[in-house]
Amino acid sequence: MLTAKQDRSVDSPWSARTASVTDWPESAQRELIRRILASPTFARSERLCSLLTYVCDIAFQGREAELNEQKIGQAVFGRSPDYDSSIDGIVRTQASRLRQRLEMYFEQEGAEEVLRVIIPKGSYIPVFTPRHTAEPVAPLPPPHEIPPPPIDAAAPLKTWSTSSLVSSLVPWLLCAALAIALTAVLIRNHATAAPAAPPPHPLWSQIFLPQQPTLEVPGDSGLVLSHTFDLRSISLNEYLLGDYRTSTFNASSNPLPSDMRSLRVEMANRRYTSIVDLDAAVRLAQIAQTLHSNLQVRYSRDLRPNDLKTGNVILVGAFEANPWVELLERNMNFLLQNNYKAKVFSVINKSPREGEPTHWDSRLDDPQRRVYGVVAFAPNLSGNGNALLIEGTSMAGTESAWDFVSDDSELLPFLKRIQRPDGKIPYFELLLETQNMSSSAVHSNVLAWRVTN
Repeated sequence: MLTAKQDRSVDSPWSARTASVTDWPESAQRELIRRILASPTFARSERLCSLLTYVCDIAFQGREAELNEQKIGQAVFGRSPDYDSSIDGIVRTQASRLRQRLEMYFEQEGAEEVLRVIIPKGSYIPVFTPRHTAEPVAPLPPPHEIPPPPIDAAAPLKTWSTSSLVSSLVPWLLCAALAIALTAVLIRNHATAAPAAPPPHPLWSQIFLPQQPTLEVPGDSGLVLSHTFDLRSISLNEYLLGDYRTSTFNASSNPLPSDMRSLRVEMANRRYTSIVDLDAAVRLAQIAQTLHSNLQVRYSRDLRPNDLKTGNVILVGAFEANPWVELLERNMNFLLQNNYKAKVFSVINKSPREGEPTHWDSRLDDPQRRVYGVVAFAPNLSGNGNALLIEGTSMAGTESAWDFVSDDSELLPFLKRIQRPDGKIPYFELLLETQNMSSSAVHSNVLAWRVTN
């Protein structure tokens, strides 16, 4: 049984005295959490699932005193033990989203739950409370047995004429007709009251089609290191040839010590990807499953141009990690560009609107540690499918782009803003700004966007 206890890390109006206490066993509470995590409301937000799972597990173990912002930041979001929570407010931000998402669950697919869980504002301790309290219904008393009337064997049998028989049947026929009419009304009302199927997701339903595979391409982290070693961009054509992975590549123009040259070759030939790309692949596979589709993951080095001409595709990472975006960026407005020698990674604004700059720069010496993410929904190379690009000026920038598309509380309001009168979502580009905190993104802001068709 869980009750809300005072969280000493924050000022909380909740205490053990004011909390709603239930007699539900812990097994019922755990089953509720499992249903919530498997629901469509939570299926697309791994961070919120991780946060809810963690606070409930700690509470089930009776360790509510450990549920404070600093420890949640370490355990759930990978922050260092001494991180400054006054600057990095990821726990507060995600806790607020979790409260909103729980309300959505209990208003929609969890509307019939008899038990609910809430995270009170100002606290991170889950509280389980009855959703509805119904008055017990008293059992009906058993009917009195009425003895049948005695049969007089001497009495003459009653004879029925046709008219008298019809007259006696009329009340029964009327009752039967009334019962049929009542049944029809009940069936109609039941059909009307039955919950409608949730509408298809405006973006993911266009990316994942039933019984059709969608291709996802994570970034090549070895290629990122090659860019860093060589201090220049490696084009898609060079990437396909593979010469950049040899020890003699660019040796005269960018000489390296022998040990660094060996390290460069080893790193370039390894098949690495980032934790952000891995997280995206796992979540995308779950989304595909809920939409009765499937996800195929292919390493960037194994891809060929024809793979981008059929079906739907998702590319994760900027050009320096995923050079295939080069083929789809040609018609985009927000382009990423890295000046390796100046250590400036920029987002170029090809057609600035009033009040917009021509570029946004991410610098290593920026005290605010600003980085940028780009989300683009565009046609594939042949125009017979869709492509989703998730890019960033750093791993944290890519994470901010992924967080945006995977969090419906942020994505759906934007899609509603740009949707057409027929409800369809047009192709679009979106630019986000966030802060790089130990290679992770904090809350991001939308700087600019474009509808491209």
